[in-house]
Amino acid sequence: MISLRFLGAAGTVTGSKYALTVGDQKLLIDCGLFQGPKELRLQNWQPLPEAASLFQAMLLTHAHIDHSGYIPRLVRQGFRGRIFCTSPTVELCELLLTDSAKIQQEEADYLNRHVLSAHQPALPLYNEEDVAAALPLLKPIAYGQKLQILPGIQATFHEAGHILGSAWLELILQESPNSAPVRLVMSGDLGRENAPILRDSEPPVECDYLVVESTYGDRLHSDEPIGPRLAEVVRQTVSQKGVLVIPAFAVERAQELIYILAELYSQREIARIPVFLDSPMATQATHIFERHRECYDEEAKERALLSGGLLNYRKLKLCETREQSKAIGRTPPPVVIISASGMATGGRVLHHLRRYLPDPRNIVLLVGYQAEGTRGWRLQNGDQSLRIFGEDVEVRARVEVLDGFSGHADYRQINRWLKSLRVAPKRVFLVHGEAAALSAQKARIDGWAGWYAHVPEALETVELSSRC
Repeated sequence: MISLRFLGAAGTVTGSKYALTVGDQKLLIDCGLFQGPKELRLQNWQPLPEAASLFQAMLLTHAHIDHSGYIPRLVRQGFRGRIFCTSPTVELCELLLTDSAKIQQEEADYLNRHVLSAHQPALPLYNEEDVAAALPLLKPIAYGQKLQILPGIQATFHEAGHILGSAWLELILQESPNSAPVRLVMSGDLGRENAPILRDSEPPVECDYLVVESTYGDRLHSDEPIGPRLAEVVRQTVSQKGVLVIPAFAVERAQELIYILAELYSQREIARIPVFLDSPMATQATHIFERHRECYDEEAKERALLSGGLLNYRKLKLCETREQSKAIGRTPPPVVIISASGMATGGRVLHHLRRYLPDPRNIVLLVGYQAEGTRGWRLQNGDQSLRIFGEDVEVRARVEVLDGFSGHADYRQINRWLKSLRVAPKRVFLVHGEAAALSAQKARIDGWAGWYAHVPEALETVELSSRC
């Protein structure tokens, strides 16, 4: 029997985990943390429904925490198999998992100091020692390389265009040498088309079963070009002699911003003003980007070749130390500050918001999704003050929102990816979406002749049969 069990990302957008069983072989595909509401996050503390030691290997589509963040916890529970992923994913996992462990420890320390008694200490989900034990299990695999993961399980990684190193998986499954093979495609997360730097996702050709993300199953991206709108905001900052603060995710979003700013300068759309990347994680991620030019699209490769580096912007300053961060305030405006976190939930960007929000000459530019209740969401919704480090900071700076930076394909782009298949699969399983997005995507696919979509429930098991 060949079966797939949905341990996460079923009916929600996080916690990606799938248990694949082929005969007596057991494989885990992705191993992410649940994020968002408390009832979801509490699931991270529950043991997996299947013992960690039973999984003989893992395939990891990319490094985002909702796909990789449970790995140290799984290793603590006894997993010892190899984890196959692309080379950039290996490097980004070291960065992101180490940061995740630090956040876990900081949250536990805060609760122990301010909330809980010494008799009931809070513990981190995992610590840096757990991360150190997990990292040696990561094994790089090249795009397009066919690899026999376990007896009866062959895997090929294909470009997904979501973040650096992201992949969708083509699996050929065979229960026994005499049984007919089953071809399974797992989309991971698919990137939007024509995004800066990275190649577009490679289209699939054939499969029997397909598991596809539906984050934007009910939405379309704006057609407004990013560059002209960003140039306009920078020019306004220059004319006001102000400071432009951009809260941005450290991986992918920060690098895209630098790339576009450098392009705007080369086209003489903006003046060359200092740009500070004030985030140790974003700085390290930028170095990883520079090391992996094989993932660039043709335009990015050409720019990297001509300029000596993809993100070479002469007035770009990478700030890793606290002293470098504090020195930003001594630079006369106009300046641009790109700093994490993207929703202003923590990190160095809070220091810049506290300093620059009260001045109407300054601009805060929001370039990504802002979850409800976060400081970024409050800015987006027009709050007149923001609570930062125990102070109420007046919001007099102008707040602008720039759409178009999502790392996910919208439903029109996903549908084009699906329709590249020569023949409709036996069944399409829809994951990684909220209820409305999943419902909309299912209705759309069910309307295609010969296609059938299913929205699995959490912990549901489906059989993947070679029979028609």
